[in-house]
Amino acid sequence: MSDRTIVITGASDGIGAAAARALAATGERIVIVGRSPQKTEAIAAELGADHFVADFGRLAEVRTLAAELLQRYPRIDVLANNAGGIMGNREVTVDGHEKTFQVNHLAPFLLTTLLMDRLVSSRASVVNTSSTANRFGRVDLDDLENERKYSPNNAYGDAKLANILFTRELHRRYSARGIVTAAFHPGVVATSFSTGSTSIMRLVYQTALKRMLITPEKGADTLVWLASTAAGVDWQSGEYYEKRRLHSTNRQATDAGLATALWERSIDMVATDLLPQGSVL
Repeated sequence: MSDRTIVITGASDGIGAAAARALAATGERIVIVGRSPQKTEAIAAELGADHFVADFGRLAEVRTLAAELLQRYPRIDVLANNAGGIMGNREVTVDGHEKTFQVNHLAPFLLTTLLMDRLVSSRASVVNTSSTANRFGRVDLDDLENERKYSPNNAYGDAKLANILFTRELHRRYSARGIVTAAFHPGVVATSFSTGSTSIMRLVYQTALKRMLITPEKGADTLVWLASTAAGVDWQSGEYYEKRRLHSTNRQATDAGLATALWERSIDMVATDLLPQGSVL
């Protein structure tokens, strides 16, 4: 078995589970993170992997997950922020954030930030699952949580654009300290992705049209490639990929000032979650 540790969130189903299987087959040490206890335990048992359960709709669970990972693993070589999804009607989490924004951006941002010292010491790769839906997104710093014009599709596109901005700002801030990072679009994959959503996208994922979609294994290919190859040789840190190739993005994704501002705003949103137990600002 490899001495590398690869943590994959959203790995109890879909492309996360497919990536875990592919990487485990090459001898990598995989850590499965999922929301469903039953599904997460089943994939972990299949692969002989460690597993943790965390609902990204609750930032306290993300904080607990980070603490458990830090306690268990002296190094984390790859963090694959793959958990996410498209939601239904606008919903606010127990943390006070719009659910699409929290699950797709804020929770993985918090997890990465809490693990940062370990990731730096491991010279880790951080791989963020984005989507071609980023092209239809618009990050408005005055309305990050879509209070004014919410729709499931808009909120999802905004969050997937945020994933790319996070990727680029993470590269800017930490590449000199050894972290490499990339975002990618897995393709339109036949998974349970839109379960519970009111988005029109559910008609593709939950009807006979699903036969036109690619398999989770094909969708996981770019994630597996990014996790198992070398930045600077096979791919470039801070960039966005589709089918193992650099791909164009929403124009906002290249706005360095916006990337920095989103990072700083995200830090403000999770500030209390970054404090040690019992601390106050």
